[in-house]
Amino acid sequence: MRWRALVGSGVAVLATAVVGARAVDADGAWFRELRKPRWQPPPQVFGPVWTALYADIAVSSAVALSKLPRRSGFAPALTGNLLLNAGWTWVFWGARRPSWAAVEAAALTASSVDLLARAARADARAGAALAPYVAWCAFATALSTAIARRNP
Repeated sequence: MRWRALVGSGVAVLATAVVGARAVDADGAWFRELRKPRWQPPPQVFGPVWTALYADIAVSSAVALSKLPRRSGFAPALTGNLLLNAGWTWVFWGARRPSWAAVEAAALTASSVDLLARAARADARAGAALAPYVAWCAFATALSTAIARRNP
């Protein structure tokens, strides 16, 4: 793995986390008043899960970027994925649009599947390491959809 790739992907992922976190207000009245499914994890679960996933995305992406040719399309795919990732937070929390956020989450899940496939072409382990991210995005899509249905 090239250090330049690790620094680049790390900075991109960190920026995504910071931009996304600025929109979150899990203790705010709007979120507390939303009807949520019983199976929603407690708010304190999300921080540690996303921290681990962001580290995973940065390292897996660095491995893929180090092994794939520049024209592979991985860097633009990663950029799009991270924009969707941060965008979900602003759509859900900032715009307070759960139904739009459900659509955004579905797009993020599809983008994450694509990112996994691209990473796997570079390195099977890098692709496999993104499986938890894909699973979490799929879960987020289900959760966003459940919240949207309960709060038309």
